[in-house]
Amino acid sequence: MYTAKGRLETSAMLKQYSPLVRRLAHQMIAKLPANVELDDLIQVGLIGLTDALSRFDTAQGVQFETFATQRIRGAMLDELRGGDWMSRGTRRQQREIESAVHKLEQRLGRAPQESEIAKEMGLSLGDYQELLGKVRGTQLVYLEDMSGDDGDNDYLDRHVADPAANPMAMLQDHRMREALVLAITNLPEREGYVMSMYYEHDMNLKEIAAVLKVTESRVCQLHSQAIARLRVKLRDW
Repeated sequence: MYTAKGRLETSAMLKQYSPLVRRLAHQMIAKLPANVELDDLIQVGLIGLTDALSRFDTAQGVQFETFATQRIRGAMLDELRGGDWMSRGTRRQQREIESAVHKLEQRLGRAPQESEIAKEMGLSLGDYQELLGKVRGTQLVYLEDMSGDDGDNDYLDRHVADPAANPMAMLQDHRMREALVLAITNLPEREGYVMSMYYEHDMNLKEIAAVLKVTESRVCQLHSQAIARLRVKLRDW
């Protein structure tokens, strides 16, 4: 589809190749944490498609779809790199919670209570619960956890793009799933309820709060604490 001047007809090409953007977004979202929004990836992908339309040159000797796929994926990956789901400070605080949980589990031989975690971190119970609400733990796997000790800057490109070696592929491993199920089973009762209602029954925070007869902010705290416990349990996976 070209104009009279031999250029690609943008509007027609956008319409024709928008399904490609959606397909690539769906392939990528399946390998990323749940808090990454599909619509966000699609919007970024459409920008990548538009960029491909403006830069494509038939003299390059490649088909447009091949060229566009590279541009679309590149735009999505750039967004994933730049759009940090947590600020560095917040992620550091999340890791401090996990460290305290890990130390207490080793010392006590059981799941520590909130008050014990707060004391370990040198915080009052109220301040600790406020911190849980702030970090809003959402990810069992952080992409930087998988980068390796030698600073693998191309990890995201290779592993999110490669269906056989993406970060979330671990969650499809039989032993990993068994470990995750066991870890959830061993959560404190209310945290286990929150995880079950949120992930198995697709209930929102308001609905969970109504069932547990607590505030939505309290549900958020319980969810963050559960995520911290699970990440400690799954650290070796």
